Amino acid sequence: MRLAGFRAQNAEAHPDWFNAPVHSFGPENARLLIVGLAPGLQGANRTGRPFTGDYAGDLLYATLAKYGFSSGSYDKHAGDGLTLQDCIITNAVRCVPPQNKPTTEEMRNCSGFLAARIARLSQLSVILALGRIAHESTLATLGYRKSAFRFAHAASHPLDQGYVLMNSYHCSRYNTNTGRLTPEMFEDVFDNIREHLS
Repeated sequence: MRLAGFRAQNAEAHPDWFNAPVHSFGPENARLLIVGLAPGLQGANRTGRPFTGDYAGDLLYATLAKYGFSSGSYDKHAGDGLTLQDCIITNAVRCVPPQNKPTTEEMRNCSGFLAARIARLSQLSVILALGRIAHESTLATLGYRKSAFRFAHAASHPLDQGYVLMNSYHCSRYNTNTGRLTPEMFEDVFDNIREHLS
């Protein structure tokens, strides 16, 4: 159990961190589900809330606020009072992996949690996958082959289950620093989401 061992190692080094499987954040009646890859070591693994405490959360939560998916102020910790509206955030893998790279087996082992998460969202209309791996994990969880729908930034894939799978490059510091993902590109995706939900 590589992930459990890594969590235990982090718990010993940082006993004040969350260091546990990270639960979803947002309301159960959400129409938008955002799927990331896995908790960041110094982000969700430290704070206990998806995309909270690391750089990726800065862009994600600012964009959610701009598009009316949140209320309150994001302050990089789980007790900041931020709430989500019509949006829920989860990860394909619930525990922090070494080097932020879960194995195929770890993703497969966590797929049941993602499937259960999706099944409980009775109002679900859009799934936004942040990055290719989250996209492929979501497809596999829903019973599709990876080749069924190619990942591409701002792509939109209608699914048999009645909702749409949308893609964005991950809002990581690497992607934004290199220009692979700009705030404008990220907002293009949310323009599409809002149009679909209207």
